[in-house]
Amino acid sequence: MDIVLAAIVGCAGLAPVMAAVEAGRIVALANKEALVTAGALMIDAAAKNGATLLPVDSEHNAIFQCLSGARADEVSRIILTASGGPFLTVSGEAIRDATPAQAVAHPKWSMGAKISVDSATLMNKGLELIEAHYLFGLPSRQIDVVIHPQSVIHSLVEFVDGSVLAQLGTPDMRIPIAYALAWPERISTPAQRLDLATIARLDFEAPDLARFPALRLAREALEAGGAAPIVLNAANEIAVAAFLGGEISFPEIASLVHEALNIASYDAPGSIGDVLEIDRVTRDRARTMMKANCS
Repeated sequence: MDIVLAAIVGCAGLAPVMAAVEAGRIVALANKEALVTAGALMIDAAAKNGATLLPVDSEHNAIFQCLSGARADEVSRIILTASGGPFLTVSGEAIRDATPAQAVAHPKWSMGAKISVDSATLMNKGLELIEAHYLFGLPSRQIDVVIHPQSVIHSLVEFVDGSVLAQLGTPDMRIPIAYALAWPERISTPAQRLDLATIARLDFEAPDLARFPALRLAREALEAGGAAPIVLNAANEIAVAAFLGGEISFPEIASLVHEALNIASYDAPGSIGDVLEIDRVTRDRARTMMKANCS
């Protein structure tokens, strides 16, 4: 049985993922942007070609595990957990002056620069919210986000009877990767075992959408539908690259995305070609907006 592990970062991974789906493969999906930008197209293609999408992101993998054997009408909501990133407890002034080095210094996970910045802005959780909508077929109102700094509970599912199932584990990507690669069975991993007595406490809080507006923008893009998620992702990729390059400040990442969403007006894409064209136009516009804002 052929399985494809899709882990190219950003919209650049879209075409390879779609090719694997159209070939009817089992796709272990670590590239969230593929579903963010072309979710409806990809889900339809998977159904048509008999492909299987297995989530590798720790949050979606956790939900997938908690949903095992459950019917759709039994699910009340899913709850994505977020570490809160490196700026969870810092002041608004410190966030305004944040450097790229500070933004990529994630307190729990070792990740690449782009996804680390997305975690710091909470855009990563916003993209995961959109991805969850397509993976699990739930509307925005049935997908919640909660800050959980310890990153021990990777996500939760609430059922209509009030029961809540959670998947716990150490913050080690080898666990969800192994689950996806071995599915529907499990294999041993060298990941450190969870010691709840040592951890001692698990904390939760609601995300602060005033300090971290990217999560709000992502939900608004999901609810707007059409091409809005494509615009959100493309503008964010340009903004994050500009921040890492020292061209804009940390708060300007969300500001640029907001501006791009406000001026965008595109129909829903009918093909991958449409997605890539909207992505290209948005990137060009985002670059132009940056230049105008800096002049």
